Amino acid sequence: MDITSRGLEFVEKICRFCGDEAEWLVKREEDTSPDHGHIPSERPIDLYIRNGIINLDKPPGPTSHEVVAWVKRMFNLSKAGHGGTLEPLT
Repeated sequence: MDITSRGLEFVEKICRFCGDEAEWLVKREEDTSPDHGHIPSERPIDLYIRNGIINLDKPPGPTSHEVVAWVKRMFNLSKAGHGGTLEPLT
């Protein structure tokens, strides 16, 4: 199965999961180069880690700095940071 067909299959799975019954219209049957990205379900984990965001619900106690250090250790990262406060609502 070519990459375009696999991509369309992925989109249809997401639509079914969301309860969307829309039918997709394919205007042109052409393949695309895998050099231009990945189908999300086939994307290598290292790309998720390198370009990703972790949505974290920090528990009370550890500081934001400590949590970032834990994430760096868990994923063997040299760089990581946080965008804003990680303090829980009280």
